[in-house]
Amino acid sequence: MNILETITEAIKPFLDGEKPPLNTGEVMNLWFYLTATEQTLRGEQVSFNIVHDPELREALEDVINNVHNPIYKELTEFLREEGVSLPQSTPEKPIGDYRDIPEGSRLSDEECANLLQFNIILGINYACRGMTESVRADVAARFAKYLTMKMTFAIKLKNLASKKGWLKQPPIFQPERHMQTH
Repeated sequence: MNILETITEAIKPFLDGEKPPLNTGEVMNLWFYLTATEQTLRGEQVSFNIVHDPELREALEDVINNVHNPIYKELTEFLREEGVSLPQSTPEKPIGDYRDIPEGSRLSDEECANLLQFNIILGINYACRGMTESVRADVAARFAKYLTMKMTFAIKLKNLASKKGWLKQPPIFQPERHMQTH
């Protein structure tokens, strides 16, 4: 099964411009996704200003410019077109170099990387939810697009975190070998 073909087939009926109104669940999922995207974006802007590792700074620049800014702009425009009130916005964080803030007063590079990974995972989960709960095919396709964008970035970020020794993983599971048999 080709996911792009499946999505294309699902969207075809809506290409003529006739779409039913958004339902309450779709509005809630889209509205929440927009709010979460903006807050994640603000955290990434702060992280960009404080991280030392050049590869992590590059990854943050990538996710800001190629994942979250485009999602935020697209969702804002879509919700406006659909007549949905937008959440109150927060101001963008200015770009600066705040890496001289003492270590105990800011997040470390590892903490920034793990926070970013956590937020990407949440975004993937909520995109799946929005996609599967959508009735309108164009809304489901929008969430599928966001899912793909975040999964693509997540793979790159996981590789970077693993390379830097920042990847948090549970211990290897080894079942007890001395269990008594009856």
